[in-house]
Amino acid sequence: MEVDPLDTVESLKTRSALVASRLRRLNATVAISVALLATFMAICKVKDDNIVQAMQQAQADKLDHWSYYQARNIRQEVAAASALQLQALRATIGNAAGAAALDAMVQQQQTVASDQAQKKTELKDAAALDQQHYDALNFRDDQFDLADALLAIAVALLAMTALTELWWLYWVSLLPTAGGVLMGLSGLAGWRFHPTALIQLLS
Repeated sequence: MEVDPLDTVESLKTRSALVASRLRRLNATVAISVALLATFMAICKVKDDNIVQAMQQAQADKLDHWSYYQARNIRQEVAAASALQLQALRATIGNAAGAAALDAMVQQQQTVASDQAQKKTELKDAAALDQQHYDALNFRDDQFDLADALLAIAVALLAMTALTELWWLYWVSLLPTAGGVLMGLSGLAGWRFHPTALIQLLS
């Protein structure tokens, strides 16, 4: 049986059309995927930048509170030392009027020392809250950092997919895509998902 050359040509044309159609579908899928990932990464970037600014503010607040704490501590120590000196001086005073005046000064310095101790405790608590706030923000910042890394890997794999025109490489790119989207959504929604070991490895 002879092979009809026209049938062979038609078969090749049909096969070429199918291959071209598959490649068009692959390129369109890659293009849409990259566009969606770029949009999601931009949203995550805006949120991450806001979180970094809040972290900087929390760090500044903590430093301010600790500075005020040190100032209150010095004032407390000075007032307590003044009270002790006045008490020692009072023991040497023989007249009642002088002793009463010194007692009033001692009482005043002790009140100042007590007031500074209370305010110092409040500042210490405020600094601890600032640290907790910073840690909570840093938790979410880590999520966005990991999302950024995974999505960058996904985009690189999609670029290779567009160059090589291999469908299996597109399916491989979906692994870091899924991980990056999960981490990005965790950061946006405040989910407690945090692969600590992986984040520590990258930090």
